[in-house]
Amino acid sequence: MPRPVSSSPGPPPPLVPPAGPIRILLVEDHDMVAEAIRMALDRTPDLRVVGRSASMAAALVDASQLRPDVVLLDRRLPDGDGIGAIGALKAAAPATRVLVLAAEATAGVAARVAEAGGAGLILKADNLRELQDAVRRVAAGEVAYSKGLLGAVLDHLTGRTSDRGATLTPRELETLDLLGEGLGSAEISRRLGVALNTTRNHIQRVLEKLGARSQLEAVTTARREGLLR
Repeated sequence: MPRPVSSSPGPPPPLVPPAGPIRILLVEDHDMVAEAIRMALDRTPDLRVVGRSASMAAALVDASQLRPDVVLLDRRLPDGDGIGAIGALKAAAPATRVLVLAAEATAGVAARVAEAGGAGLILKADNLRELQDAVRRVAAGEVAYSKGLLGAVLDHLTGRTSDRGATLTPRELETLDLLGEGLGSAEISRRLGVALNTTRNHIQRVLEKLGARSQLEAVTTARREGLLR
């Protein structure tokens, strides 16, 4: 008599490198930068750029259709912050791993990538070999962060990252972004379409939640923690 098969789920199978060339979707809005990256990746036989998107909206469609092994995602795109779209990308292509590419990044930004489900963050200033190796490691199920950023991610995952800003509302985050652009209360009020007193209340709550004594200190803290979009 055959033995009954257990219905309890086992551990998920380990991620392994793709059998063929690693298929990459490049999300970058600047044509010259995108072409340079594509040429750098395509020159090795185990890496292949199968598509290029110039916006987050296009990337979601392309990821769903192409099902790449890795999405190489520029952080700043015309229609938003790439880090904020990592979850949507993974929903569109669940087996895809997301590697963020940024011109610059703080410890807080790196922690945001990890929290959003990204597999790593590489700086555009890193050399070609580091970019290629990062793509390979991410495709194999590992994480890849530029030097100096991995420690910040480990701090985040072990609960040692500052939680300042975690309670900011969407409107307070908008206010913080505008403060980061150097705008004053009157201009922020106009941009948000709210009364000046309402804007001042938003700013005051931002300062309180960030533990800042001034708008400049709030912006400095926000940049350090990766809160600015």
